[in-house]
Amino acid sequence: MAEIFGKKYTREELTRFTGDISQIAGMKEYELLEGKGRGVRALDVWTGTGFFFTVLLDRGMDISEARYCGKSLCWRSSTGDVHPHAFDSRGLGWLRSFFGGLLTTCGLTYCGAPCQDEGEDLGLHGRISHIPADRVCLDAEWKEDDYILSVKGRMRESVVFGENIALIRCIGARLGESKLWIHDVVENQGFRRSPFMVLYHINGGFPAVAEGARLISPTREVRPRDQEAEIGKEDYHKFTAPIPGFKEKVYYHEMKEDASGLIHCALVNEDFEGGFGFYVSYKKSQLPRFIEWKMMGESDYVVGMEPANCGVEGRDKERQRGTLKFLEAGEKKEFDLEIGVLDGKEAIKEFKKLVEG
Repeated sequence: MAEIFGKKYTREELTRFTGDISQIAGMKEYELLEGKGRGVRALDVWTGTGFFFTVLLDRGMDISEARYCGKSLCWRSSTGDVHPHAFDSRGLGWLRSFFGGLLTTCGLTYCGAPCQDEGEDLGLHGRISHIPADRVCLDAEWKEDDYILSVKGRMRESVVFGENIALIRCIGARLGESKLWIHDVVENQGFRRSPFMVLYHINGGFPAVAEGARLISPTREVRPRDQEAEIGKEDYHKFTAPIPGFKEKVYYHEMKEDASGLIHCALVNEDFEGGFGFYVSYKKSQLPRFIEWKMMGESDYVVGMEPANCGVEGRDKERQRGTLKFLEAGEKKEFDLEIGVLDGKEAIKEFKKLVEG
């Protein structure tokens, strides 16, 4: 049963009030018409609570923006939405089409810093976010008194004489809730073993991130990536106002999962309108690594929460350390994440209790 506007409604009650349920919750598919994003297929989703997000079907089905009652959850970069044909695989060229957004997926055969691995030149963060989806299917249906919205599609990272890796992604939401869930299946559809690296680049921005905001997480240990991150590492979870000339800091977290194997972490700003933020929950068995990207620069003002199966120093480093993951021919891996709004101090308080166990 959906709860909206402070009251619970059955399917029958809601449909009596509306000619079409999109008056309250729904999806709209369209195509961007101008600039660097011209031609990109997009999908808006809204749930009736003030929660709204956009899926870019031609950008790996990543989530380019998300809002709650008009307030952005995520950081949006100066590139805006960019067509996948503008992808630059060389060096740091990936950044020229990195829109930020609530989710940018990195991988699938490599991610992290540019490097050369076994004679192959690899750029930043991989190709998957620039691969358009095919077999796209939208679904919106009542299941008793629940109205479920979902989109499913397939991205395939493939090359002749090389890898053939498919990502089948389903993103769903429910009328009356301010959260979404992601279910990914990654399958090696080729006949040879393939490197496998995946990272979920979840990008928190203003006003969820602002002076006084915090990262809430079940962190047992924090390891700075480099000397820059060593500076002020004790404040890894604290955020400031934008700082001119700030250099990014990256931290590896060792997280403690709860009794059901889940890790819960959030970005919260308790000083904004009585408390505001968002959380991510995921399975540690699926994504054993967590990277924090702390970037307090002007305009480039973002905190990344990044569950992953790898580090971010490049595929060559993973291989040298013996930590590089592989997918055997025909092998599948599944990943489940939930991202939701924390609205008000009471919601933040309850989330802290969940994290503390």
